[in-house]
Amino acid sequence: MTNVRSNWGPTLAPLMVVAGLVVLVVSAARSSSIPARPTMPAAVTSDISSIVAQVDQLFADQWREAKIEPALPADELALFRRLSLVLHGTAPSLEEIRRFETDYGSDRIARWTAEMLADRRFANYFTRRFSRFLVGAEEGQVLVFRRDRFWAWMSDQLHANRPYDEIVRAMISERGLWTDKPEVNFVAAVVNEGVVDHNKLAGRTARAFLGQRIDCAECHNHPFANWKQSQFEGLAACYGELNISPVGVEDNQVDKTVAPYRLQDRVTLNDRDVVPAVPYHEEWMPSEGTTRARLAAWVTHPANRRFDRAIVNRVWGLMFGKPWIQPVDDLPDPGDEHPVPTDLLDVLGADFRVHGCDLKRLITVIAASRPFRLSSQHPSFETGENVELIEQVWGAFPISRLRPEQVIGAMLQASSIKTLDHNSHWTMRAIRFFKELNFVKEYGDLGDEELTERAGTIPQALLRMNSEFAAEWSKSTIFSAAGRIAGMAPNDESCLDNCFLICLTRHPTAEERATLIPQLEGTKGDDRAYVVEDLFWTLFNSPEFCWGH
Repeated sequence: MTNVRSNWGPTLAPLMVVAGLVVLVVSAARSSSIPARPTMPAAVTSDISSIVAQVDQLFADQWREAKIEPALPADELALFRRLSLVLHGTAPSLEEIRRFETDYGSDRIARWTAEMLADRRFANYFTRRFSRFLVGAEEGQVLVFRRDRFWAWMSDQLHANRPYDEIVRAMISERGLWTDKPEVNFVAAVVNEGVVDHNKLAGRTARAFLGQRIDCAECHNHPFANWKQSQFEGLAACYGELNISPVGVEDNQVDKTVAPYRLQDRVTLNDRDVVPAVPYHEEWMPSEGTTRARLAAWVTHPANRRFDRAIVNRVWGLMFGKPWIQPVDDLPDPGDEHPVPTDLLDVLGADFRVHGCDLKRLITVIAASRPFRLSSQHPSFETGENVELIEQVWGAFPISRLRPEQVIGAMLQASSIKTLDHNSHWTMRAIRFFKELNFVKEYGDLGDEELTERAGTIPQALLRMNSEFAAEWSKSTIFSAAGRIAGMAPNDESCLDNCFLICLTRHPTAEERATLIPQLEGTKGDDRAYVVEDLFWTLFNSPEFCWGH
């Protein structure tokens, strides 16, 4: 008996593992096996009903004045996909979709928005998007710039929902080593061969935090706006004390009798000193502290509407695929007038400021607004009438091309039934991280120009169709979603349903069922796996997969 047991032991062990795996896969593929709805996290912000009603009224007035009827509300599964792409940079997993479908409670979109904002994936993804306009897409000088440390720091700030004005002040004014004080990478990103590019830093500060392009004033007075060359020079001089040393970013305040910023006059070719100055409302700039600290206080001053309007416009752009005002970093100067009650940026900006520069609240308000929850389909799009007007007054959710991170993020998530997040095995997280970097590099990275309107390119389409990415993540294996669905779905209908849900976050239409079910009928084993592989590949390359709608 001892010999018999010793012979059967090695044989039964792997069989038991496979049997256990089969049970887990079947439970994921069957909707009836999905666990009950979990307890959602508490709302991340205070009540938003008043500000949402105010925003909705602005659009109702706009639509009435334009004499158009807006699109119908979007299907909630479409909203779920939209939120996941916007907040996590990926489509929802089949596991999440099944949970969502079995959530019958009221206000589930609001509760799922709160859960997504509390998820670490939100902080990680928005960090990548924010980094575009904060430190650019350039590699930078590796010895004085650490993008990875900046990403980790920014993710921590967003996850903790640190007030945005505090984050900005830290980036502009903090001192220390780029590894120990990652926020200093904002200024270290413009260092080249040990030399600080003050002009680039001044231009980036105005673009990123004030939504104003003053770069033209570097060489001459702005031809269209009120910016003067002297104003640009004064702003650049605010970084004049900035010094890069072996101990990191410092402020050189040794000799106060010497102006910290000196440049060569383009006309006389003589050197001249420039005194640090801000282009408007000098009274907002404190008299004490380092020049960078004083500048940071001026940028984020409670009365500086440009600061609030800039971040509202950018977050609106990240959520809708296009900003309220284009270009996102060249907003009209609001001047010194009081906030305009019919101006969306002023309305949302005032709420943002009153509630402590709370980014998650701002996102929650936009996600709850009627424009965000409209369908992207409108009867006018079928007839061709008033299409431009519908788009102009935001009468339907805008259709926009997904960003590279969203495309590869959705593709990677579709390769797994389980949710890929911070709880996933470290090897899977590492694979996802490097796959995303490689895909974005090949797909094309617009850097801080990512919110500009652009058309897709043929190389991008070919990358999705013919590259290793699509082939690898649509392949049917015992570990992939395609393989598990092909082998474990109880019937053809369930198999097709799961393929569409995991790739497009929707059920197939009657026409799609009539066309595709015959392809699955009677197939088993490898033949069935090949059909599912082809279906995944087709859905990956459909326009619906790579566009936000």
